[in-house]
Amino acid sequence: DVEGGSTIFVDKVFVVTGTLVQYTRQEVKQLIEQHGGRAASTVSGKTDYVLAGEKAGSKLAKAQQLGVTVITEQQFGKLLNGEAF
Repeated sequence: DVEGGSTIFVDKVFVVTGTLVQYTRQEVKQLIEQHGGRAASTVSGKTDYVLAGEKAGSKLAKAQQLGVTVITEQQFGKLLNGEAF
């Protein structure tokens, strides 16, 4: 239930990088916040997920260096639906 929001992303920090196809960055940010998560602008050891679109650059490299989970838009959609990816 997106309208009422849920808690599937509680205590999760997301960073969005690259060019998205299915969502705008604003939509992704709103979805993350509606589900209890936080959208950050920089990748750190506290980042849970990096949503990487096309042409993802330095943030993707930093996520890989720090061992942060990198997900695609499709995987983000599955997380939203409470599915594993």
